[in-house]
Amino acid sequence: MNNEYRPYTLIAELTYRCPLRCPYCSNPLGYAGYGNEIDTDTWLRVFQEAEALGVVHLNLTGGEPLLRDDLERLIERASRLELYTNLITSGMPLTFGRLSRFAALGLNSVQVSVQSSGPTESDRIAGAPSFHRKLEVMQWVASLELPLTMNVVLHRDNIDEIEELIALAERVSADRLELANAQYLGWALKNRVALLPTREQVETARTIASKARERLRGTMEVIFVTPNYYSVHPKPCMDGWGRRFIVVNPEGLALPCHLAHTLPGLRFDNVTKRDLADIWHHSDGFNEFRGNRWLPDVCRNCDRHTKDFGGCRCQAFHVTGNACATDPACSLSPDHGLIESARSQASQSAGVPILFEYRTGRGFSQA
Repeated sequence: MNNEYRPYTLIAELTYRCPLRCPYCSNPLGYAGYGNEIDTDTWLRVFQEAEALGVVHLNLTGGEPLLRDDLERLIERASRLELYTNLITSGMPLTFGRLSRFAALGLNSVQVSVQSSGPTESDRIAGAPSFHRKLEVMQWVASLELPLTMNVVLHRDNIDEIEELIALAERVSADRLELANAQYLGWALKNRVALLPTREQVETARTIASKARERLRGTMEVIFVTPNYYSVHPKPCMDGWGRRFIVVNPEGLALPCHLAHTLPGLRFDNVTKRDLADIWHHSDGFNEFRGNRWLPDVCRNCDRHTKDFGGCRCQAFHVTGNACATDPACSLSPDHGLIESARSQASQSAGVPILFEYRTGRGFSQA
């Protein structure tokens, strides 16, 4: 095995279905047009192949993974394979009894998404009543002594609530608070004008989060993820294309990241037709952006290319139209003006209510 490209985490996107309609969802815009979800036996085989490949961490996500009737069987098999299994959920729908079964079957941790610090705004952003159930679910997780992450996708409409969100995480006894600024792909890119905060908002939130991190050290981990649009250098997306993560989407495509299959000209294999190890090592799609050969000159001549690997390929394509371009979030990118323009637009529209285009099964709705 080439340890330079050893996967540690399998992200199992079990379904694109979800009872919420979040305007920053990372699922594809046209997700309703995708094929049938792969079946239970296929997922069980994929878990086994992933473990044999070296994977140690499994994220069960979606959409909303609770909508899969076979979630108990999946958790049980993952536990037998000694995969550290994390359920990433909105908490909708869930009962205490089912969560207790998950724990008994070997679920290791739970991440619950929260849209805002209060019910009115949270339900508006989620596009459905959900806030009070989320609080209840987090209390259940704590009562079962499962490690709890409270995740908040930050954007213009909730980033000024950082102090209240930290207080909420303390109230529900979260072990980890992830304050993750929206990454502008998928539905978030479609809603970028409505979602992108100003630089001042980001810096204020970062300062508050930093102070909370020090105050809560040893009690609760506080993570603040800066939006790419306000970074000097791009992030190493997924720790680099095809280096550490495998995503398997609901129809069975094995991918280096959630939206890799939206890039034109790339071919990705389906786990129903090819072994996961064979895909990881030999798939054209996984090998397309590995190593240095594909890097544009501005990246190849930069000493950071071994740290950020040229940035996000999906962001490069969806912003510039060229998947081989330097990530435009990088200040050295010749396309960085596109990011600066978006930031300027966010500053000019600050304080102006802008309607979200919500995720729906048929495309989008505005509210």
